[in-house]
Amino acid sequence: MHTRTELTPRTGPLTGDGGGAVLALAAATFTVVTSEMLPVGLLSPLADGLGRSEGAVGLAVTLPGIVAALAAPLLPPAVRHTGRRTVLVTLLVVLGAANLCCALAPNLPALLAARVLVGVCIGGVWAIAAGLAPRLVPAERAGRATAVVFSGIAVASVAGVPAGTLLGELAGWRWSFAVVGALALGVTALLRAVLPPLPATRAVRPAALLALLRARRVRQGLVVVLLLVTGHFAAYTYVRPLLERVPDLTPGLVSALLLAYGVAGIAGNFLGGTLAVRSAGLGGVVLLLVPAGGSLPASAVLLPAWGVAYGGVSVAAQNWLAGAAPAAREAVSGLFAGTFNCAIALGAFTGGLVVDASGAGGVLWLGGALALVAGAVARLP
Repeated sequence: MHTRTELTPRTGPLTGDGGGAVLALAAATFTVVTSEMLPVGLLSPLADGLGRSEGAVGLAVTLPGIVAALAAPLLPPAVRHTGRRTVLVTLLVVLGAANLCCALAPNLPALLAARVLVGVCIGGVWAIAAGLAPRLVPAERAGRATAVVFSGIAVASVAGVPAGTLLGELAGWRWSFAVVGALALGVTALLRAVLPPLPATRAVRPAALLALLRARRVRQGLVVVLLLVTGHFAAYTYVRPLLERVPDLTPGLVSALLLAYGVAGIAGNFLGGTLAVRSAGLGGVVLLLVPAGGSLPASAVLLPAWGVAYGGVSVAAQNWLAGAAPAAREAVSGLFAGTFNCAIALGAFTGGLVVDASGAGGVLWLGGALALVAGAVARLP
């Protein structure tokens, strides 16, 4: 049995009653998801700099998503006897090194090799961090603390790409990767300073994952996540080429529109809303971009609306799955992270095929249709 001091967060000016440790976890989730999504806003400069097509460079999003989908459910059983602070610190060190390797990559294969390591870190941090909040704060604050941890994912999804895009415009895409690498190393130091040891308590075994998949509400939630996130990333991975359809749209305006998307998405993260409502809203907005996407005023309205719709998907999905399996938080978080990242990879891959075959407009039809199907599944009794 673990002692009380092992399970109680450190106190002090940075941590207080565990709030600082929760914020450190949010910083970790923000950093891994920013790392994962960074190529989205840099797709055109990456293609130009590496001499490859935008569809080929989309593998920089697809590949880490596939690796993360495998790592998320497998890593918790693999490190079941290792303290969670040690696991998280190690993963953030690897993430920082991988991003710095991306910044120095001379060609696409070298970039993709580094992105494999990014994928391991994404899956591991998602799976481990999601279940730690109840160990860091009093029981009555556990739900809010979990939402804060996952808000790092939502904020990164909607703000990390615009920030990386802006930096890429100002200094070049290599500096975007370098800065995110430095951020990961800074978060490593923060985690080491404010997290308690957090020894492993209940070992996650593969059989537990299979048992969860037999629960109908868990399966339903995972299907909704798969459809919705696949649709979103099929379209959003190629949002920059989509925006470049607008006549006379300068790179500065592209960055401004992505920033507006990010700000709207952060607001959407705190507006609440069920998975069904968010799926329907996202599907409708994406489909409206098909006829209106060539207009700057329409894009300026619809892109922030897209951000609002997608902003709280991660938190809404985590709440659904935590409610479906309250006694198996780390295991269900591993399944959630695996499904989410599989959907990112699937969306980026299918989006790449569609954009190469039929142009940027085709991914809007695909993304909108999948999001509407996700909303229908979420409403099933």
